[in-house]
Amino acid sequence: MPFVLAGWLFVVGLYGIVSSRNFIHMVMCMGVLQSSTYVLLLEVGYKAGGTAPIFFDTQPSAKAVDPVVQALTLTDVVVGVTVAALLMALAVQTHKRTGSVDPTDTRIMAG
Repeated sequence: MPFVLAGWLFVVGLYGIVSSRNFIHMVMCMGVLQSSTYVLLLEVGYKAGGTAPIFFDTQPSAKAVDPVVQALTLTDVVVGVTVAALLMALAVQTHKRTGSVDPTDTRIMAG
């Protein structure tokens, strides 16, 4: 079921990006699209009844979750927030210069 959820979030986010007429809406849809990677990474690293890997040494029969995918998810969140902040700043600057956040209304800026 989590794979279906990840696929659905990816498709919804991609559709929002493709059909958007607003830069800020595109950034929000990119956040939805990126949340599909969170779900996918956490599903890959999940083990039912798993414990933290730091306690794995004391109980050899216990299952431990993979800490690498948790670290990748945290890195994905940080990169996503950084990219969203950069794109929002670019959208604000585009609005200041052109008066619109619609990609079709922006004209090519001559330097």
